[in-house]
Amino acid sequence: MASAELQTVLDLLEANPPVQGSDIPTMRKAMESMLTMMPPAEDMTFAPVDAGGVPAEWSTADVADTGRVVIYFHGGAYVMGSVATHRNLVAHIARRTGARVLSVDYRLGPEHPFPAAVDDAVASYRFVLASGVPAEKIAIAGDSAGGGLTAACLVALRDAGETMPGAAVCISPWLDLSQSFGSWQSKADVDPMLEVEQIQTCADAYLDGADPKTPTASPVFADLRGLSPLLVQVGTAETLLDESVEFAKRAKAAGVDASIDVAADMIHVWHAFADLLPEGREALDDLAAFLDVKLA
Repeated sequence: MASAELQTVLDLLEANPPVQGSDIPTMRKAMESMLTMMPPAEDMTFAPVDAGGVPAEWSTADVADTGRVVIYFHGGAYVMGSVATHRNLVAHIARRTGARVLSVDYRLGPEHPFPAAVDDAVASYRFVLASGVPAEKIAIAGDSAGGGLTAACLVALRDAGETMPGAAVCISPWLDLSQSFGSWQSKADVDPMLEVEQIQTCADAYLDGADPKTPTASPVFADLRGLSPLLVQVGTAETLLDESVEFAKRAKAAGVDASIDVAADMIHVWHAFADLLPEGREALDDLAAFLDVKLA
């Protein structure tokens, strides 16, 4: 049985589904409406920036360690979402880590299909490196599609011979655009956020005919050797559960310093409801503790 706090979130999602409709414009409108309902606290400064040709926003708490940077990729199935939809979540991360957070408005499909998002993610990392922040003081992170993009960015950076960031965090990551893992079916009745048909529409729009198992589209199928220290966070009430567990397993087998936190009863990107949900605050605290160690 859901706790009172989790039931409040479930009721909110039932009344305001963040993904609804069968067409992308409707999905975008719903996500903007839902996630911008939770504004960040006033102890934050937001400043737009051109991050190597990619629109982005610096998010900085009143007390920040300017020597550390988290690059953040928002969720939204590669076709929706923005810096604005995820400003509250990014503010929580900035406040807890004490780092400056660069929130990236990477290009979306179908207007800008794969691999545009990956190219923008790599460009944003190179921008931070070029600003003088050493790689070992940079983390990349993201939720949902942004979590998959985090993993894809690591693979692309490794393949390009770049110096790897100090750490990475994948929150409820979408790592398999072919939807081939079993939890897409076994968790369909308990996941209030993602539906196979809608997600397939988004995958098709982003891929534009590309093979869904291309490593930088679906990093669970990539060669994972040489990636940065990695934390994966996923809930048991997620259709993305199985691919997240498998990704962490394959990363460990490839010699990556990888760990996974599987949160009982938690829904997709429960961190986004930290203002209402104690488990969301706990997960963000765990994320910050991980980065404190890896970026020390």
